[in-house]
Amino acid sequence: MNADKKITVLLAEDHLIVREGLLKLLEAEKDVEVIGQASTGRQTVEMTLKLRPEVVIMDIAMPELNGLEATRQIREAAPETKVLILSAHSDDAYVERMTELGAAGYLIKQSSANHLSVAIREVHKGNTFFSPSITRKMANQNRKSLDRKGRQKAISIRLTKREMEVLQLIAEGNANKQIAALLGISIKTVEKHRDHLMQKLNIHDTAGLTRYAIATGVIESSVQIIIE
Repeated sequence: MNADKKITVLLAEDHLIVREGLLKLLEAEKDVEVIGQASTGRQTVEMTLKLRPEVVIMDIAMPELNGLEATRQIREAAPETKVLILSAHSDDAYVERMTELGAAGYLIKQSSANHLSVAIREVHKGNTFFSPSITRKMANQNRKSLDRKGRQKAISIRLTKREMEVLQLIAEGNANKQIAALLGISIKTVEKHRDHLMQKLNIHDTAGLTRYAIATGVIESSVQIIIE
């Protein structure tokens, strides 16, 4: 890399105070430039395609489109962009799923500022980087994973891109009409996706879909939820 060329970064974090803190940390790095900030997963994908940052720092629990699905869409549409996860979640299931989706690194939010800057440089170079605590867990993953109250089993069920989007919007309290408007599809199509979700997950009501979304990290339990 040219010594004068900075690594371009997009910050994807829905909490403003966290985003501002990350911005201040990165502004102190002479070889890093934050070229954009996104507060939802959908906005993150759109800004990535428009700005083409070299690295996206991605939270998992993002409104409208969670970090898992946003990462998958970014890796499909802009494979040259590296995704670095920065999340409060450190469960094996989350780390495994994010690496499957193409994330180049995974940091927990308790990581030091130095780890973040090093991680950005490493993933930019084409390497991977994980928080030390995650690295230790990964080293022990040859043992059989336990099914903790169904969480890992549940998260392993493969849903389509659109099903993931519909699931999140249902869990965030949107009615079929609102989901149709947000995704630019018909209400009838939304209903079909809802039916497919219920069949795949063997869940037959909105409350159950919402609990599933919380259990698998699609949304945070602190999100305001309206049960139909």
